[in-house]
Amino acid sequence: MGRMKITVVGAGYVGLVTGACLAEMGNHVMCLDVDQRKIEGLRAGNLSLHEPGLAEIIQRNADAGRLQFTTDAAAAVGHGTLQFIGVGTPPDDDGSADLGHVLAAAANIGRHMTVYKVIVDKSTVPVGTADKVRAVIADCLRDRGIAVDYAVVSNPEFLKEGAAVDDFMRPDRIIVGADDERATQLMRAVYAPFMRNHDKLVLMDVRSAEFTKYAANAMLATRISFMNELALLADKVGADIEWVRRGIGSDPRIGTQFLYAGTGYGGSCFPKDVKALVHTGEINGVSLGVLRAVEAANERQKTVLVDRAVARFGEDLSGRVFALWGLAFKPNTDDMREAPSRVIIEELTRRGASVRVYDPVAMDEARRVLNNLPGITFVANQSAALEGADALLVVTEWKEFRNPDFDFIKATLRQPVILDGRNLYDPALMRSFGIDYAGIGRGTSH
Repeated sequence: MGRMKITVVGAGYVGLVTGACLAEMGNHVMCLDVDQRKIEGLRAGNLSLHEPGLAEIIQRNADAGRLQFTTDAAAAVGHGTLQFIGVGTPPDDDGSADLGHVLAAAANIGRHMTVYKVIVDKSTVPVGTADKVRAVIADCLRDRGIAVDYAVVSNPEFLKEGAAVDDFMRPDRIIVGADDERATQLMRAVYAPFMRNHDKLVLMDVRSAEFTKYAANAMLATRISFMNELALLADKVGADIEWVRRGIGSDPRIGTQFLYAGTGYGGSCFPKDVKALVHTGEINGVSLGVLRAVEAANERQKTVLVDRAVARFGEDLSGRVFALWGLAFKPNTDDMREAPSRVIIEELTRRGASVRVYDPVAMDEARRVLNNLPGITFVANQSAALEGADALLVVTEWKEFRNPDFDFIKATLRQPVILDGRNLYDPALMRSFGIDYAGIGRGTSH
């Protein structure tokens, strides 16, 4: 097949991972973004997000001439037969996905294309978006008074932040929604190198592909909220949710993943996509009650650690100091979007407490998003967070928090209290150290 020319629109999370990994397989990729500063930064080898392995792949392929960055829309449209759209779809005020960026990218393609193009929706977009993209391009071509063939394909991304490069290079499945034979063949050709062992391409109609992305994220969010609700009950009845998790996870129909009780889910996907799916239900007259409950359970879960602190130190936390380990919404990323840490910090400081916070990679991002909150001290390492603190709150399950020096923690805290939002530690071990410990659903909240 030889190397293909591919354009990726959007140099954010999805666009960069897609562009870099496609270039890694020998394709010639041009990445377009309207943000001049971002493009200049990428050309200079600066990556604005933390994603393991991504910077190296970008550098290697840029050096090899397979990966270029541009703000020139006409050049980008001219470059690739395949035009991947990987721009953001932020939630609108009503919870629906805002398609402004996606449709602007489509219009750009419609204004500049002169030969057959396949427009590939990579962003997470509501069911029916491909039709809107198709219509926008048709309008542009009509305005220009020309007729050019094109196809619109849905190819949602299933990238886990913190493991995105690996997910792209070794996918579980590749969903392609297409109704155009030529486009389907091109998509097969692009993805062939990523599935040498066995065919992972699941071909379907466009609307089903768009729906699949939302269904997957909504199911994972549902599992998390389900376990979080059961954890609250486990605390009341004296059961340990960790044993329960192992007990049910061994059933292959249930499986072991996404059964961890904690401080709630965050990030740029689950909250936004559950909201968007609920909204899609509303405008189609179908009330998605299960997903509303998933959202409500998640909101409640974000304040569970605060409730534990209040139970120990009282409603008024003036003069109290809390150490926080972990700020990113999950490990191996610096993403602070919808992070439970933000709600926890807001609630603690609102009650008069001050917080000493540490995260292995999210400190700069945290400073940016928390800059106007009073009472926050950003510290250089996990030990410094403990100094003068009344309790330690574990919020993100970074590996380096898994096996700390408990004698040191006990000696450094004003009181030996650990409120563990990620169930990293064993309650019996904590008791043996003389630490007042509460996890999530460990039957130890009393």
